[in-house]
Amino acid sequence: MRTKFIILAASLLVLIGAIWVTVSSNDQGAPITIVNTSVPPAPPLDTTLVREGETLYQQSCARCHGANLEGEANWRVTKEDGSLPSPPHDSSGHTWHHPDSLLLEIIANGGDPQFNSTMPGFADSLTEDEMIAILEFLKSSWKAEDREYQWWISAVEQGNTIP
Repeated sequence: MRTKFIILAASLLVLIGAIWVTVSSNDQGAPITIVNTSVPPAPPLDTTLVREGETLYQQSCARCHGANLEGEANWRVTKEDGSLPSPPHDSSGHTWHHPDSLLLEIIANGGDPQFNSTMPGFADSLTEDEMIAILEFLKSSWKAEDREYQWWISAVEQGNTIP
C-alpha cells in the first residue's frame, strides 16, 4: 500500500512540474500553438487601458452586463420576448471565444438582430479607443488560458501566424 502511495505522489509531482513548466514558459513569451498553428505570445495587458476601460464599462455596460461582468441570470435561456439575456464578460461567458474585431464591431454596432439581441451600438457615444479600453478591461478578468485562446483567434484572423 505504501509503495502505491509513493508512486501516486511521485506521479502527482511530475504532473505538477509539467504544468508549471507549461505555464511558466508562456509567462516568458512562448508562442501560442493551437491545432498546429502558432502565433506570437499574447501581449501584456496595458494597465492604463484596463483602468480606463473599467470606468467606461461601469458607465456604459454594467447596467446590462453587471457591475462585476456577471451578466444576467440564466443568460443562455431565451427570454419570453425572444431576446437573449446579456451574457457575462468574465471567463464564465463566451466573450473570449471571439476575436477582437468581432467584439469591437458588436460594441460599436450592437448585437446581431438575427439572434434577437437587444444590445445597442455605442459608435455614437464611444470612440474606438474607448471601445478598445473596455475590451482590455474585459480581458483583464479572463483566466490566462482563456486570454491566450482569444489572442490566438484574433491573431489567426489577422494573419499574424508564425510559420
